[in-house]
Amino acid sequence: MSNRNFVLGKFWHPDRAMDAIKELFEAGVDIYDVYSPFPLHGLEPYLNIKRTRLTVAAFIYGAFGLALALTMMNLIFGVVWPMNVGGKPNMPIPAEIPISFETTVLFAAHGMIITFFIVGRYWPGKKAILFDDRQTDDIFVVALEESKLSNPAEVKEVLRKHGAYDVTEKEA
Repeated sequence: MSNRNFVLGKFWHPDRAMDAIKELFEAGVDIYDVYSPFPLHGLEPYLNIKRTRLTVAAFIYGAFGLALALTMMNLIFGVVWPMNVGGKPNMPIPAEIPISFETTVLFAAHGMIITFFIVGRYWPGKKAILFDDRQTDDIFVVALEESKLSNPAEVKEVLRKHGAYDVTEKEA
């Protein structure tokens, strides 16, 4: 993977960062990412973040876990090793509900985590892209990919106009 150049605007205050982001978005500038120490509400539309499909994956993994739990219990207690205890039925559905629920939750949770890491390309040993050591500590960093900017000088001026204390370029 080749390195890319980024224009970074560093802000102390979240409102100033949001003002710069709004103006850049209205000017048609594609914002690569925004790093902040806490969530900035209302930021998603400016970053073109789409609704996640992780909930669909969770449902599929949970349904698979439920089907597996019911199949295993019914095979074991009804076919392979049926036991008649006090005249009770071999496959009591109410007794299978807690185990089925827990297996559904287990499969959904683990499936979502594994899917998140695969889709996000978070491999073991992957080196994180850090534009600034304090990007999630106490400053707000607006990152813009330089190859997608039509006029980098104008973008830097917009960042400075809205209170960026440092506007730099970095290769990552």
